[in-house]
Order: sequence, then C-alpha cells, then structure tokens
Amino acid sequence: MKPKVSLIRGDDRYANVSQALAQISDDVVFDGVQSVVVKPNLVSQRQLSATHIDALRAVLDFVRARYDGSVVIAEGAALDNTFDSFEHFGFETLRDRYGIGFVDLNADDVVPVQVYRRHFQPTTLHLARTVVESDLRISVGPPKTHDSAIVTCSIKNMVMGTLVNRTIAPRSHGSEGEGSRPKRSMLPLLDKIVPHWLRYSGLAHAVMARIADSAGSDKFAMHQGYPMINLNLANLAPWVWPHLAVVDGFLAMEGRGPTAGDPVDWRVALAGTDALAVDALTASLMGFDPLQIGYLSYCYQLGLGEGDVAAIETVGNVRPKAVRRKFKPHPAFRQQQLWCLDNAEQYLGKASRVREVDG
Repeated sequence: MKPKVSLIRGDDRYANVSQALAQISDDVVFDGVQSVVVKPNLVSQRQLSATHIDALRAVLDFVRARYDGSVVIAEGAALDNTFDSFEHFGFETLRDRYGIGFVDLNADDVVPVQVYRRHFQPTTLHLARTVVESDLRISVGPPKTHDSAIVTCSIKNMVMGTLVNRTIAPRSHGSEGEGSRPKRSMLPLLDKIVPHWLRYSGLAHAVMARIADSAGSDKFAMHQGYPMINLNLANLAPWVWPHLAVVDGFLAMEGRGPTAGDPVDWRVALAGTDALAVDALTASLMGFDPLQIGYLSYCYQLGLGEGDVAAIETVGNVRPKAVRRKFKPHPAFRQQQLWCLDNAEQYLGKASRVREVDG
C-alpha cells in the first residue's frame, strides 16, 4: 500500500495545516500513547526560519481532539536560549489553553549514541531523552533550503533539534528573574568570520566542529563536511523518527537557508505518518530530486520510509504539479551535492547507544 501524504493549498495558514491533518487523521493512532512530543523548528528568532504559532495551534487542536494525556513542546534551540525562543514566538501563551508543558532539550537528560567524524572515526553525540523515549513524536516546521543538507523539512528538524547544545546555558522557566538570563552562544560567530570561499568546505566544517564539540555543542559537532553530516543524519534518524510529519509551507524559504534565506509565498501544507514520504514529496515540489539529497537517500536505503515520489499517494485539494516550483538553492548547492561516500553502506545504520563511564 502506498503511503499517503496530504497536500493542501489555501490562503489561511491555520486552515491549511488543519485540513492537511484531517486528510490523514485515520493514519494517526493514539491508542496506548502516554507521551506526545511536538517538535517545532526554532533555529533562530527570525519568524521566516521558525515554526509559526498558527501551525502549532493547528497541530495542538488536532492532538487534543483525540488525546488528553501528556503533551510537551520540546526544542533545543541552536542560537538562542530555548525558553527565550518559546516566549519570542508566543508559544507559552498556549500552555493553559492546551494543558501542555515545555522542555528545553539542551538541558535534558541524554542518550549517548555513537556516529562518525570525518574519515569514519567514531564519535559520541547526545540525543535528548525526552524525544527518544516519547511514544508519539510530531515534527512541525517550515520547508527551507539548507547550507549543509540541500533541504530541511521534518526529519532534519527532529534530529538536529534533539541533539543537545550545552553552549547555551539553560534557565529554569519561572524561577529566575530577567537579569539572570544567560548570554547567547558565541559559536554562531564562527560561521561569520570564515571567508565565504572557504565557509562551506569540508575542512571548514571539520575545524568548526572540533571547536564546537569541545565547547559542548553536538549540533555544531554534526558538521563534519557534507558527506558525513548526511550519513550521520540518517544514522541518528531512527532514534527520533517522527511519527507524524507536518510541513507548513505557507511561507517557505529559498536561497541562504536555514536562517538567512528569502521568503517564498507558497501557501501549502503537507502532512503524513511516513516522514520520509512527506519530506520527499516536499523536496520534489521545491524542485529537488529527493533521492539526490544525501540523508533522504540514506533513510530510504535504511527502509525508514518511502523516498520514491512515484510510490506516494497524494490526497488533498490540489495536485502536486499545480504547486511545484523551482526553489533557489543555497549558494553551496554544488558542493553539497558531493555527499556520496563510496563505502557508506558499511557505516549506514550502525549508530549505537554508548555506555558512558564517569571519570
């Protein structure tokens, strides 16, 4: 049976997401679920790069109409304190209305997992336990071109957001005053001081990753060059695989994503319980071949979902060809296409939990 992905086009963001979810509602099973994690994308405090509150409300309305148990909004922001980002986008106004909690994944207990540095040297990264152990994971965010992985939608949002970043000190929500908020991480400055011609090379990624890793950012430590980040994204994906993928493309991003790109007035929403199918269809509608995007291709090889667009059933109020357009890729697009590793198969699907020994 073909996986089903809903595709809705309309002039209201909330209505688009709600209708997209309604189209695939029978596929979402809440029986036996005791914990739901909704994972937005808050990579920066620029609204275009982040999950919009109207899309989040649509997801929460869908969930609460079917489930009255534990729901948390969980994120590990990359550049700002996570609770500052929750407040910046107004998410905390949803707390009482929906009876939900909020979790800073950067301050969460962790599950250590072994992946790889450049030249396949083993390394340990840390995933937030709240997401790993959740019964139902929902990814909701905008589709964007990307500086390392060509396109980012639901899968990359879940993996990268779940990797902890200890460079941004957490604060206990509601227990500290305004004057005690921590400073922002200085690590994003690394990207700005590297010359443009060198910024996207594998060597630059490796140097930045070494510095970031020593400072405690597993998000930055993922950047080991284009081949390795794609391999590691696929290796970590099964640990935090979205059970429900929601892509809010009311306004999408092209060019210098995931934070500095340009808006695309697209007015679409997609949803489905096969996250790879959702991301593959979205990438295709953006003008990219999903199986030429490294981590999506690897996820397909691992059997995590359907990556062949021809094998996906699309439902909704618009045909894919009516909303397909060519997104402007990131300036590093040509370099990013060099993700393929000749011997990747022997390292694919090998991510394993690491027992950490004190001292």
